[in-house]
Amino acid sequence: MEHTCAIQLKNITKRFGKVVANDSVDLTINRGEILSLLGENGSGKTTLMNMLAGIYFPDEGEILVNGKPVTIASPKDAFANGIGMIHQHFKLVDVFTAAENIVLGLEEEGKLDLKAAAARITDICQRYGFSIDPNKKVYDMSVSEKQTVEIVKVLYRGADILILDEPTAVLTPQETDRLFDVMRNMKADGKAMVIITHKLHEVMDVSDRVAVLRKGKYIGDVATSETNPQALTDMMVGHAVTLNINRPEPKNPIPRLSVENLTVYDAMGVKRLDNVSFTAMGGEILGIAGIAGSGQKELLEAIAGLQNISAGASIQYRAIGSPEDAPGVQLVGKTPLQIKQAGVSLAFVPEDRLGMGLVGTMGMTGNMLLRSYRKGHSIFTNRKAPRKLAEDVMERLEVVTPNVAFPVRRLSGGNVQKVLVGREIAQEPSVLMTAYAVRGLDINTSYTIYNLLTEQKMQGVAVVYVGEDLDVLLELCDRILVLCGGQVSGVVDARTTTKEEVGLLMTRFKKEGSKDE
Repeated sequence: MEHTCAIQLKNITKRFGKVVANDSVDLTINRGEILSLLGENGSGKTTLMNMLAGIYFPDEGEILVNGKPVTIASPKDAFANGIGMIHQHFKLVDVFTAAENIVLGLEEEGKLDLKAAAARITDICQRYGFSIDPNKKVYDMSVSEKQTVEIVKVLYRGADILILDEPTAVLTPQETDRLFDVMRNMKADGKAMVIITHKLHEVMDVSDRVAVLRKGKYIGDVATSETNPQALTDMMVGHAVTLNINRPEPKNPIPRLSVENLTVYDAMGVKRLDNVSFTAMGGEILGIAGIAGSGQKELLEAIAGLQNISAGASIQYRAIGSPEDAPGVQLVGKTPLQIKQAGVSLAFVPEDRLGMGLVGTMGMTGNMLLRSYRKGHSIFTNRKAPRKLAEDVMERLEVVTPNVAFPVRRLSGGNVQKVLVGREIAQEPSVLMTAYAVRGLDINTSYTIYNLLTEQKMQGVAVVYVGEDLDVLLELCDRILVLCGGQVSGVVDARTTTKEEVGLLMTRFKKEGSKDE
């Protein structure tokens, strides 16, 4: 099947200081085709697409749309050329309805007619298979509904070239399937689509062609039907990569965190955790499994002092080096600051990297400073230690950034995660909690994170790992606690259990004869 060329990128180069994000890239995007853009974190995928979306301007090179050279200096220019980008982090106004968000910023003659806008939105939804209520407020929407609003927003503006950056990062398998059905409908309508993703099974499922970037350079493209995940990985990394996670046996496991009868209600009065009890041992990685919304997020936040805990609960913490029979520090009722002041060495890598974990406008040094500015008694803030720590993290974890003062929000997702994990591990914690630490990360970066967690485990740290990939949970963890509807449905040995058993526990069905530890 022949495709009409929608966009040609010729010799596109983009620099940020000394870092060359894109180096003389040539790429073709065709109509009626889904193109997957692959590459490690920091390889320049999002930067390249941001130049098409008018967010960045190329230092060198030429962009052709429908065979004609164009200048794209703003998102308005991009829409004028039929290009729309759906970003990894949504850009919606929570208190507005779907329709209000979709028409926001449009210049139309006369009075705004929301009824007419809602009718047009409904037509777009019916045409491609979306499901969205134009009058629903964004704060009442699920993640997939918000993403739908973002996609309809660019279609409403006339885009026929769509760029989707990590569109499945926070979607359930069912929501991902629905999104891919919609993408196929848009492809059949002649739309050109680019999907940036690290999930190779999704690349094989939905795309027609795959283009690969490595360290800012264009490596080549291949028809999806003529390749396989291993070949794509080799192209992406430059050598054969096999994900083989090292899992040493726990040495002298000692209780570090003992949770009993933990119940948590959210601000709306909905019970998120129901009588949860477990023990996290020093020298082991305890995995937390469960379908989305089973209470994983609330569990880690409750331990960190970020959730209101119902009466009757207990969270006992014991530091590395403390006697096994010594009384622990009670964390229930303490704020994060009080937990720190009590001498508790607790590190938390939250799900929301730039919302809860880091300050996006700060550089690495500033974000390291957030963890250490209360140390000492000087009226002046000592930036030397945070800067040295930032430089150490940058070197050890190979963070791609022009310098340690460069705003972290302008780094790739993988580099942001390296900064966050590196900062927390540098605190030398006794308990390290991570929520979806490798979500959206490439194979090499994920492998780096797994090794870091295993290193912490071997130093006697109790590592609590919330993950969504059952294969990784089974290969990385020592034990797996399974949550279902806010309750513990089982604790299993990760070395002897199966994906089937964990999957059944996630839906509260157990195989006959299986036992909880």
